[in-house]
Amino acid sequence: MDTQPLYKIKADLFKALAHPSRLQVLEVLAADPDLSAPVSRLLEVTGAEPSALSQHLAVLKRVGVVESTRTGNLVDYRLTEPLIAELLVVARAFLVTRLTGEATRGQIAALRRLPALPGASARAVLDAAVAALEEEER
Repeated sequence: MDTQPLYKIKADLFKALAHPSRLQVLEVLAADPDLSAPVSRLLEVTGAEPSALSQHLAVLKRVGVVESTRTGNLVDYRLTEPLIAELLVVARAFLVTRLTGEATRGQIAALRRLPALPGASARAVLDAAVAALEEEER
């Protein structure tokens, strides 16, 4: 069986995730209990221009990571799969691990400001890692 098409699909997914604004959008969606948020909230949190946010959302939609629903003039976006939220937790845990031993006070503060992501066990691991970073800094 030729696995190249599967790797192409996976590569396209990671390319779509490879932008700070798109990751921020996904974290906002993942932090919501319904895995969704209105465009107005995404604009507020990201600080992106409407046209730029629209382009980022189109990229995420194209790879099937988000979907949208329109009610009148309001548009909501939601994650298509809870697994995307889990992927973000793993990525954040990797980030914390990567920063261990070299994190600055600003990076630790930034980690604390990130939206809470789902998954009690993942959250506990992440909190413990951030606490370890803070302890190292003292």
